Amino acid sequence: MERLQTAPAAVPSWAERRRRVSALRERWLHAEEMLSLYAALLSLQERAAQAALDDRPSLGALAGYVAARVIPDIVEVTRAAGPPTLVAAVAEPLGDPDAAVRRWLAGEPQPPVPEYLARAASAPVLEALGAVSTLPRSPHDGGCPRCGGRPQLAYFVESGEPLVTAPRHLLCSRCGGSWIHERTACPACGERSTAKLPIFADPERLPTLRADACETCRRYLITVDGRKDPAAVPIADELVALPLDLHARERGFAKIVPNLMGI
Repeated sequence: MERLQTAPAAVPSWAERRRRVSALRERWLHAEEMLSLYAALLSLQERAAQAALDDRPSLGALAGYVAARVIPDIVEVTRAAGPPTLVAAVAEPLGDPDAAVRRWLAGEPQPPVPEYLARAASAPVLEALGAVSTLPRSPHDGGCPRCGGRPQLAYFVESGEPLVTAPRHLLCSRCGGSWIHERTACPACGERSTAKLPIFADPERLPTLRADACETCRRYLITVDGRKDPAAVPIADELVALPLDLHARERGFAKIVPNLMGI
């Protein structure tokens, strides 16, 4: 699958993410539960990222570090701010947190709750460590140039040059890195026929969001268009796309990677 590797786009600060989540919560009631939990997680994740920068755990120690240092706090925050079903689920013992983190880092399937905890705990650590967080690459073609993870979403930002078309960035679901991908190719299978790449959108209600689907592999992902709203923070704005997610699912498409909230 052809793709153009590039340096990651500027990562929004933790303060920017909190401001964006606060603004989205005031406007989008259908996503209030998810946004409230994400808002509560952000402060914890910021502390975890700073601690990782100070501690610099090795790749071999990464799963154990995340399991011991971050997951217990993720559980506590989730119990305090999560929706009732998730609160009840995390009340049960996790079992082996180290194994849950290892499975997430390796891209192996596991039940939703261990995956949520492992993902929420490891994401800020991987983001903070940056290039040091090189993980075993996926055997599949494509994926994040840094860790091989699959894309969570796509986004556009202004190119900064009047005559230059804004590139399409993909955001990694595992380490938070980003890279440029061909605009008219499916990120999951590489399909390039526009006739097989339907777009689902609601320009009036959700002008900055759309779902890009593929009829060949029956996958889709959400695209956040920051050119229409420069304040957009893709990882936060994607949580608002629930109506588009439901629309795509009703038509038989599955998300390349569900987001942190399992949508």
